[in-house]
Amino acid sequence: MNVQVIERDGEPEYAVLPWADYQALLQAAGKRPEAAPTPQDVDAPKALSELSALREAKGLSRDELARAVGISPHYLGMIESGERQPDAAILRALAWVLGISGWQA
Repeated sequence: MNVQVIERDGEPEYAVLPWADYQALLQAAGKRPEAAPTPQDVDAPKALSELSALREAKGLSRDELARAVGISPHYLGMIESGERQPDAAILRALAWVLGISGWQA
């Protein structure tokens, strides 16, 4: 298994692994494998105006969501306020953490 470990302040924080290895881990844990997120799942940033409401509905603070996605709370605030447009990777991460299959208009 090829795993990349990302550290923050010298402590392991994230593990990144190939999709096939992730799927094998899900199966070993008795969970159904998942389909990879596709661009059409997350490319419609129209509902970014609803991002803070989606976050709050999940009971997440800005700090918690930002940490889960791997961005700063300040940057997440800028996305929520419409000051910044996230790239596709951040959109995928937001959709994943918030448990949505895509952005709705």
